[in-house]
Amino acid sequence: MSASDKSSSLWSTPRARWLTVISAVVALAGIGYGIYWYSYARFVEYTDDAYVSGNVVEITPRISGTVVAIDANNTQFVKAGEPLVRLDQANAQVALQKAEANLASTVRRVRNLFATSDELRADVQVRRTALAQAQSDYERRARLARTGAVSGEDLQHALDAVHAAQAALAAAEQRLAANRAWVDHTTIASNPAVQAAAAAVHAAYLTYARTELPAPVSGFVAKRNVQLGEHVAPGMALMSVVPLNQVWVDANFKESQLADMRIGQPVRVVSDLYGSGVVFHGRVIGFGAGTGSAFSLLPPQNATGNWIKIVQRVPVRIALDPRELAAHPLQIGLSLSAYVDVHHDRSPRLPEVASNGPDASTDVFRSVDGQAERAIRQIIAANDPSESHVGLDAREARSGDAGTDQNRRRAKDPGARRRQRLASDRHAAGTTPPGRLGADRWLY
Repeated sequence: MSASDKSSSLWSTPRARWLTVISAVVALAGIGYGIYWYSYARFVEYTDDAYVSGNVVEITPRISGTVVAIDANNTQFVKAGEPLVRLDQANAQVALQKAEANLASTVRRVRNLFATSDELRADVQVRRTALAQAQSDYERRARLARTGAVSGEDLQHALDAVHAAQAALAAAEQRLAANRAWVDHTTIASNPAVQAAAAAVHAAYLTYARTELPAPVSGFVAKRNVQLGEHVAPGMALMSVVPLNQVWVDANFKESQLADMRIGQPVRVVSDLYGSGVVFHGRVIGFGAGTGSAFSLLPPQNATGNWIKIVQRVPVRIALDPRELAAHPLQIGLSLSAYVDVHHDRSPRLPEVASNGPDASTDVFRSVDGQAERAIRQIIAANDPSESHVGLDAREARSGDAGTDQNRRRAKDPGARRRQRLASDRHAAGTTPPGRLGADRWLY
């Protein structure tokens, strides 16, 4: 039989023709897949065990109180700083007013200590003058006694007067030293008693501020558990805020897929929500420190001899492109498929990457400290109209009579001028008494 006869016999029946076509298609498909696998597929690791993860910010009170208002509910979007829950402010307001009154009273008491030191210093000077006069009288009488012009009794009285003046001077110096122990090397604002009262005001401001619970971040409200009239305690979970613009992907890859996977490799992510028509692009940013089962509540044990070897999975964190995420938002828990391109990467598999800063932060609560410090300065200024208070170690009286001598000494001593300027800066908060410091002055 000739070659042409054999060829014609292969196409003589429909079955032979279909088998030939199918064989050719299978061969071409195999060759095409081989080319695809060699050039692309062998460099891609795939898993459909991937989910959207994100921060779930718990809203918890730091003080106990009764809920009087709830300003947000589930599914609502809130901005950072907006109030979510408000507690009864009556007790906190009373405590704040008491602390403010105590600070004002303490400032006045310390002012009195400074003034008393000036008075005691003047008294010491008077006692020294009296002692000098008594000693002069005694010496004059002693010279006259040698000539018989003064009796021995008068001389003894003069000596007793000297002893009395010495004792009075010593007592005055002790009183001055005792008073200086409270005010020496301090100004009114830096005095320990004023500092303690100011700290109490600061603490009362913090307590008052914590009667209003703001949103630490912008996001959607979820898991609202609090109800009106409920008495809450510190640490109780009232609701959560979920910032959906900060989500990431946790993809669980098999341990056999991790050998060539590295931080920084590109990833394509497809969600079940949007389908294959929307592809998210991201990068690998980290690997779990262990398998999922190792950190489970009941980890598997092999000490009993009942160990069954199964393929373990390790969570791999993937960061998404923020612009794509804004265009197609994802919610926590949605299912995804991840494709990691592991082509050409020889970097370490588990590099020790240190953090460059805080992973998350908020500025919502910083205004509380600033307002407390402003209120403290206002209270001190309202109860201490003078612009400066230098330390008593300079022995400078604060009265008007000593002003000329003070200026003369400061002109000769640049250090004194610098201390005076620094002291003035600590007290230059104005002299107008503040209004009622409390709820009507509170702003977030």
